[in-house]
Amino acid sequence: MRIGEVASQLGVTLRALRFYEDKGLVAPRRIGTTRLYDRRAITRLKLIMLGRRVGFSLREVKQIMDLYEPNGSNYRQLKVLLEKGTRQLARLEKQRLDLDNAIGELQQTLTSVRTSLDGAVSRS
Repeated sequence: MRIGEVASQLGVTLRALRFYEDKGLVAPRRIGTTRLYDRRAITRLKLIMLGRRVGFSLREVKQIMDLYEPNGSNYRQLKVLLEKGTRQLARLEKQRLDLDNAIGELQQTLTSVRTSLDGAVSRS
């Protein structure tokens, strides 16, 4: 599949695909200047995008993907993924708690502002 088709299918920019290639995360086959992505490359791109969505850095994604052994057990890869994933989950849960607290504070502030405005309107 050509780069434009892959970009459309995955909802990413051509620039992002080229960037991932420059970083060594994916290696499409080339015919002249045309990049051709096979199923394996597209799977790697989907994994990259999943990693980014859950907050992994590209360096972490590359580290995990580089541990993959097509003819091996992948124990190390799975162990590293479990460790990094557990840490990232804890970070995301803390961020969610922080966001929930910020939302609560903002809601209280806006309620106070509305009450003040309602009082000001009725006094005018």
